[in-house]
Amino acid sequence: MVRLQAKAGEFATPYTCTAALTQGGAVTKLSALVMGLGNIVHGQVVKGLLFLLAEIAYVVFMIRSGFHNLAMLVTLGTVEQQEIWDEAQQVYLYTKGDQSILLLLYGLATIFLTVIMVWIWRGTLKSAYQAECLTKLGKHVRSFREDLKSLLDENIYRLFMVPSMVFISALTILPLIFMICMAFTNYSKIDNHLVLFDWVGLENFASLFNSSSVLGSTFGSVLVWTLVWAFFATFTNYFAGMILAIAINRKDTKAKGFWRFCFVLSCAVPMFVSLLIMRTMLQPEGAVNVLLRQMGFLAAGESLPFFTDPTWARVTVIVINIWVGVPYTLLQLTGVLQNIPQELYEAAKVDGAGPAKTFFHITLPYMFYVTTPYLIATFTGNVNNFNVIYLLSGGDPVTNLSSTAGSTDLLVTWLYKLTIDKQYYNIGAVVGIMTFLILSVGALFTYRRSKSYKEEGGF
Repeated sequence: MVRLQAKAGEFATPYTCTAALTQGGAVTKLSALVMGLGNIVHGQVVKGLLFLLAEIAYVVFMIRSGFHNLAMLVTLGTVEQQEIWDEAQQVYLYTKGDQSILLLLYGLATIFLTVIMVWIWRGTLKSAYQAECLTKLGKHVRSFREDLKSLLDENIYRLFMVPSMVFISALTILPLIFMICMAFTNYSKIDNHLVLFDWVGLENFASLFNSSSVLGSTFGSVLVWTLVWAFFATFTNYFAGMILAIAINRKDTKAKGFWRFCFVLSCAVPMFVSLLIMRTMLQPEGAVNVLLRQMGFLAAGESLPFFTDPTWARVTVIVINIWVGVPYTLLQLTGVLQNIPQELYEAAKVDGAGPAKTFFHITLPYMFYVTTPYLIATFTGNVNNFNVIYLLSGGDPVTNLSSTAGSTDLLVTWLYKLTIDKQYYNIGAVVGIMTFLILSVGALFTYRRSKSYKEEGGF
């Protein structure tokens, strides 16, 4: 009975930082200042030394450069690079000035490292308190070798999750935070703020939403076209692929595999190759216009303005997107169609329902129910469909020379032009943030109101 109570007390003990600081002994509390002390005292020497080395390394780093990085994060640098003429060598010499982009990166990396250190510090306290509690209960305190073996047993989740989280944080979260910070600076070619720039707060957001400015009016028109494009690109592909899938999946259709092969064959060709070929064919002197002239549909020297007229260009990219996207939709919806219970169709036939009622009351609701997450993901992908727009039209035609975007530019292609071509990095960061907010809020709102979410597994 005593052993069972001791065992129950071991598992009931909350090994938390709060418990360690309030209920732990003097050695455990000192571990908050000297990391690893509690582990060393209770026999976990190697583990304690590793905690101590981590603390020493962090303190040395902060003294040598960490505190400087955090201080410079406030100002992003103040010393400009100077050009000095050297009379002896007859050349210009350049003094080393502050580079704001490096100071911002180093400051954020220091904060990121500090967060990791706080996480290790919490682990140190909990480990010291656990060792103290086990010692008081007369239980065995694990050695370092036993801790390593536990990574292949009950702590295997740590072996897989911790390295993944570190890499995700360093290679995904840190760059995202870095990009978000850009939106609150004047890092831009305007007024030559490419080397030394400052924090400007919400000025960039205000200029983007100022409809009276060129930038604000451009953002409004590009946003509207992006949403229109995403709507038509999503649902034209969806319904065209659905019609093909239903036609091929009919019992009376012969050689179903051959027809699916014909439509899916285009997937074997890289999409960018197909898009570049179509772009070449639709030029004023491309194969399509030349053929139409030879057939007498166009006069000599006349050509259809596929990419020179705004309306034509927008219709063209939507139509070509159907051609390159339908095969993928066909594959998706064929699997859904083949999983619709045949009993539903047999019951509808017995009740006297015709093909139209069967489609609108069984096939279409089932398709929407199953593919709602796919539709949301497709819509999100089309908002960020860089390849189709950039490779086909390049965002052209440009009807307003003062604008930085063309008639077919999406938010993502406009962002590319703002950063790569114009070097307006701060505005590009704002556009990226707004794109993320629009997509995330829209996708979550739509999905949570759909039957796929409310009635999961209920069809």
